[in-house]
Amino acid sequence: MIDRVTEYCRKTVNENIMGELHILACKRHLKDLERQGTKDFPYIWNPEKSEEILEYAETLTITEGFEKKSVKLLGSQMFDLGCPFGWLKQENGKRKFRRSYESMARQNGKSFKNGIRGTYIANFNGYNYGKLFTVATKKRQARIAWEEMQKFINADEDLKELFDIKDYKSLIIAKDTMSTIEALSKEGGLDDGFRAIFASIDEYHQHKNNKIYKAIYNGTKALLETLISIITTRGEELNSACYELDSYCIDVLYGIATAEDLFIDIYTLDKDDDIWNPKNLIKANPYLASTKQGLENLMIDMRTAKDMGGSELRDFMTKSLNLWVENSEDRFTSPTKWKNCESDLELKDFIEKECYVGLDLSHGGDLTTIHIEIPMENGDSFEHSHSFIPRGRLEEHIKSDIAPYDIWEQKELITVTGGITTFKNDYKFIVKYLKDIVEAFDLKIQGIGYDPHNADGFLDDLDIFGAPLLEITQSARFLNDGTVDIQLDIDSRKNKIQQKTRTVKL
Repeated sequence: MIDRVTEYCRKTVNENIMGELHILACKRHLKDLERQGTKDFPYIWNPEKSEEILEYAETLTITEGFEKKSVKLLGSQMFDLGCPFGWLKQENGKRKFRRSYESMARQNGKSFKNGIRGTYIANFNGYNYGKLFTVATKKRQARIAWEEMQKFINADEDLKELFDIKDYKSLIIAKDTMSTIEALSKEGGLDDGFRAIFASIDEYHQHKNNKIYKAIYNGTKALLETLISIITTRGEELNSACYELDSYCIDVLYGIATAEDLFIDIYTLDKDDDIWNPKNLIKANPYLASTKQGLENLMIDMRTAKDMGGSELRDFMTKSLNLWVENSEDRFTSPTKWKNCESDLELKDFIEKECYVGLDLSHGGDLTTIHIEIPMENGDSFEHSHSFIPRGRLEEHIKSDIAPYDIWEQKELITVTGGITTFKNDYKFIVKYLKDIVEAFDLKIQGIGYDPHNADGFLDDLDIFGAPLLEITQSARFLNDGTVDIQLDIDSRKNKIQQKTRTVKL
């Protein structure tokens, strides 16, 4: 029996020339083959279903360029197309994967593959009156994958008989199933309520938040089968939905997290790879680096980036190497550097230790934060922070800050105080929180720094700690030296005992 997906995975793992994350995606498939049909993994691999879409793809014609040519899939493309369609649920034979996340450098056929998936699902999947979408933040971007489908149809006389294209509406109709393929965008009124049997979400790194993805995905819960395909190249914004999803996908590949419904493939350089070594280009460019012209163009871009640096270098690293490259201008520090300071130590590891406390009081109903710093004998320090927000301000700040405070509350990363009519933090509650921590771990407070803004009536409550109180004026002149010291510590990873913010269990 032909099984090109499994054959490719075995070859890729044995050769070990691709990036680690892509190899892990292949290993994930091979591992699943060994445990398929078990109680803990009730899915089965059907290579015939996988081959169906691969065979369909290689009947298509590429018309863009100087001359027409038949589609000839690379091994990596066979894997990305065939794997999501070959894994089925044992109980009903429907596809296992409902979502997919594929990340690679620019011009490596992300939209090309979704053009194949879209036309295949629309007319050959057996679902009648299905809704398929290509979506993005802007209509022009949303039409890229849609136009790939349009080109495949116009290049094939048989497909022309099966589909009706209404370009002025950005709409394609599959005549046999009456399924529709439509290009949508946020600027065009994209909203909830879509029951998509397929959706292509393009260049996810450009999305300010996950609202478009959630609008599409939330409409699929009643469907037995769907595929929400997120395709992207990485970018510069680490405070983004794309970086969050990318990090989660990496955890899944490493086995730290589990997501059986999510297909993942990330093509990128490994952490210690030399970005100037041409041999590493294939890791982020499975298509371009496999062609003579594509490789030549990549090496030209590489030389330009090396000579010019600056924005040219950042552009090359993101678009050609598919690396997250932080634009650190106007930032106190970067998320990556801050995360490098993380450890598994907790307050319970510092019983009876001396500490310093900082209080950042809120203005009205904003966040109020308590921070505890414990100096260590080796010169490092342990940092514990916890924030509070009144429940009446929760929804407002979720929208204005574009931050998942509700999820953070569930994970006990912040404390939400009061009821829905509470719009101001209860400082006495916050002082009690600090008092409980100090007593539980017998901490010795050496000093308490506080923001004088909104501190009236609050200072008396701090007298119970018997520690000196220091007024910290929040101004550039007053905070500059301390801020610079912290930045340097983070850059050198001296402060590498930073704890994940959490609620302390007393």
